[in-house]
Amino acid sequence: MTTATNTGTSTSSTAAVLRTEARLFLREPGALFWIILFPALLLTILGLVPAFREADEALDGRRVIDLYVPIAVLLSVIVAGVQTMPNVLTAYRERGILRRLSTTPAGPGSLLGAQIALHGAAILVSVLLAITVGRLAFDVALPEQLAGYGLALLVTALAGLALGATVSALSRTTKIAQTIGTIVFFPMMFTAGVWAPVQTMPDALRTVVELTPLGAAAQALDQAATGAWPDWAHLGVTGLWAALLIGAAVRWFRWE
Repeated sequence: MTTATNTGTSTSSTAAVLRTEARLFLREPGALFWIILFPALLLTILGLVPAFREADEALDGRRVIDLYVPIAVLLSVIVAGVQTMPNVLTAYRERGILRRLSTTPAGPGSLLGAQIALHGAAILVSVLLAITVGRLAFDVALPEQLAGYGLALLVTALAGLALGATVSALSRTTKIAQTIGTIVFFPMMFTAGVWAPVQTMPDALRTVVELTPLGAAAQALDQAATGAWPDWAHLGVTGLWAALLIGAAVRWFRWE
């Protein structure tokens, strides 16, 4: 009976933490803009470039804008993983909130879980928005291999949020988290293909980029978008990075 009561209390406390964090998250228009709206806005700007809407024989008759929808998806993962979530978690540690939660039935893990769930939900909304904008504004085909696309997206989001947890683990202060996040942000944008889609990179560079979590993810998402099952090598690279980053975050994360 006592165990059941404690379990019920813990579940109720966890739900309360999630509700509270959701309210706070929705009060951050800056974070919501960069995670949800910015990728679709960037896609719109790129789609207005006439050359990006023309079929290219080098891309097997596809258009550059077709390649940028998966990139917009990855951009939301990058922003959530290395720009937004680490700052929140590090600020909570600095203010002693994680330490105080350790004395409650919910525990600090509830807050960490709530942040991962909320940022994951924001990424999903951003993905749906980017796909909708691509389809309605620029006639980009919807993902043809939905199961493969969903799997690639899940592994990618897990890797991105695991990286965010690792940045939080390595950062004693919010300023350090912001600095590390900024340093990591631009290389991740490059490997995701923001400046040049991975498919258009020279062979040697593409081989290296495909060994990074987002470079491999970009290829996996693009393959699923065109109807093929994502290459298991690409899924494996992203999944391996996710596992390594989760291990690092667990190893070095401190509640206080």
